[in-house]
Amino acid sequence: MGLLEFSKLPVNTLVGADWDTFKKMTDGQNIGSKYKNKYYLTKGVCRLLSTLKCLQDKKYEKLLASQPLQNDPVFILGHWRSGTTFVHNIFAQDKHFGYTTTYQTVFPHLMMFGQPMFKKTMGWLMPDKRPTDNMELAPDLPQEEEFALSNMMPYSYYDFWFFPERMMEYCERYLTFEKITPEELKVFKETFLKLVKISLWNTGGTQYLSKNPPHTGRVKALVELFPNAKFIYLMRNPYTVFESTRSFFNNTIKPLELQPYDENVMEQNILDAYTQLYRAYEEQKKFIPEGNLYEVKFEEFERDALATTEDIYRKLNIPGWEEARPAIEAYVGKKKGYKKNKYEYKPRTVQLVNDNWGYALKDWDYPVH
Repeated sequence: MGLLEFSKLPVNTLVGADWDTFKKMTDGQNIGSKYKNKYYLTKGVCRLLSTLKCLQDKKYEKLLASQPLQNDPVFILGHWRSGTTFVHNIFAQDKHFGYTTTYQTVFPHLMMFGQPMFKKTMGWLMPDKRPTDNMELAPDLPQEEEFALSNMMPYSYYDFWFFPERMMEYCERYLTFEKITPEELKVFKETFLKLVKISLWNTGGTQYLSKNPPHTGRVKALVELFPNAKFIYLMRNPYTVFESTRSFFNNTIKPLELQPYDENVMEQNILDAYTQLYRAYEEQKKFIPEGNLYEVKFEEFERDALATTEDIYRKLNIPGWEEARPAIEAYVGKKKGYKKNKYEYKPRTVQLVNDNWGYALKDWDYPVH
């Protein structure tokens, strides 16, 4: 157990942003009065740490910038709380994969310089479980890269964690890319490619393994960047997803927010963002080359994780199954006793999902309550 709880952190994750990103992201934002101290302390630490960014940039240009990727990535897609973390952790047992670590999501500019010192401090302070469920948490474990991207550029959907008043604006611009500008899209592609290369360098992998729910709405851009990328798309019972996402968002936003938000507004935003993400994926998956997409219900994956993982390897022509199987089998066996959060669907929840996400219940053949 770390020394601090997430909800009591005196700063938020923007301490690891570069100074240009911090300034552009926070310029003109409404900082709530009770968050002023956290904002100014975060700003001061960010300003200090960002002076070290040039050291990594020089090393990156020398070692990685001109190097092509050996393999296009494997992307694990799906709405938040659709089981993407579990699947990500299973595939990460295969050592040929590289991934973005939890440490890297906070300090993406302190990877190729200064990592040992800062990572030790981070591990000392952080809790060993996620605040929203029982999944393990540690600096070197795989993590979704959107948190890192939000510290590397001002065009990330996860800007809403800090500024929830603009959540739906960020949804249209940076979740589905519906209203992203050509200049912003160019920055996204350049930044993401840099993140992938540094992640592979850090973990020693030869193929990048991505788990990032926001990528579900960016399939077209990802295929443009990585034409032979593989995609795993997870579906899950919408009633469970709604209850779990509401809990996840409300808990995660507490240590990050720099302005107040209304939980009722957040609830409606979750309902609306789900629909936009769903429609964006359905519209854009046509850009994925034949044979590069595997769609599966999480309930079916979880029922026989080992066999389904092997089937994904075979169907997507992912190399290394036989070598990775012992580690994957051991991990799956260890997780059989894992206690998940249980959700009881209250009448209001059922009504909200039926009214807003009925199409998903029908399309994915889940029973209507």
